[in-house]
Amino acid sequence: MESRTIVVLEGDDTGQELLEASLRLLDRDVIGLDLALPRFDLSLENRRATSNAVVHEAAIAVREHGFGIKAATVTPEGPTDVGSPNRILREEIGGKVIVRTGRRIPGVVPLGGVHSPISVVRMAVGDAYGAREWREGAGDDEVAFRTERIERGICKAVAEFAFRQAERMGAKVFGGPKYTVSPIYEGMLKEEMDAASARHPDVEYEPQLIDATFALLISSSGSPMVIPALNRDGDILSDLVLPLFGSIAGSESMLVAFGDDYVPSALMAEAAHGTAPSLFGKDVANPMAMILACAALLGHAEYSEGQSAGRAIREACLEAVAGGVRTADLGGHAGTLEFTDDVIKRTKSKLEVWASL
Repeated sequence: MESRTIVVLEGDDTGQELLEASLRLLDRDVIGLDLALPRFDLSLENRRATSNAVVHEAAIAVREHGFGIKAATVTPEGPTDVGSPNRILREEIGGKVIVRTGRRIPGVVPLGGVHSPISVVRMAVGDAYGAREWREGAGDDEVAFRTERIERGICKAVAEFAFRQAERMGAKVFGGPKYTVSPIYEGMLKEEMDAASARHPDVEYEPQLIDATFALLISSSGSPMVIPALNRDGDILSDLVLPLFGSIAGSESMLVAFGDDYVPSALMAEAAHGTAPSLFGKDVANPMAMILACAALLGHAEYSEGQSAGRAIREACLEAVAGGVRTADLGGHAGTLEFTDDVIKRTKSKLEVWASL
């Protein structure tokens, strides 16, 4: 991942406002990198105007350059409307894995004993989403059917990325599918988890059934964890894990596509929240998740300057909150611009100090 280009996927309402704030961290004057930032307008208005052609163009660009940063977008409900851009992007980028990491935010009280990071690594395609459904019969005898599918290659991608993520975090791989009830279908992911464990013997491995994973999540959260999951299980787990930390503001979401040997070939990062239209234009929304999304992308760069910049942005963001610079959702009074300004100042200071060492 040597690309110095990050494809910018613009969005709607507050999603776009927070994207613009986060992009200020990628300026050369802040991180000392000359990054190209080609833009694609994925607002609902432009998706409708282009019949989603702009979404397909954006996906091609992310595939070509390897990195994308996406604002939150509106998904219309009408069946004849343009639908979800995320579905198109996942399919055309070739994303196999979605990673969402909950982490402690300074000054925000987490639920239970949760204090170490928890990453949920889930399938990005297949399983319950996209299943074929139909009904037969009528009245009380009517029966509903659904045919789901998962692929060996995607199971392997989820398992392998989970163990590599655990190596980076110093975490254990925890949880898993309900393979005892579904040894053929869900057992495929468990088989790949076991195989990945054999390839990564230094990573602690504690497989659990999905129901036990939920039950033991809080009591087992004293150390960092990475949880590999099927698509729908992971979707539900993410919605549980992120709020455990008291706010989803500190959580970015990342779609990952893979090349040879399951090395990431493209990553698209975004915030885990939506467009929040009621906050648009008021300078009150929290840009933290979008800023952390930028940091996550740079952290996957193969060049050391990018990795250092990603680390500096992430640390500066959390230190700003620890220093009392907080938006209203975190109990503070800082606006979007004030918070971003403070993170920029701290990021520049860190990089200047590191360069002098």
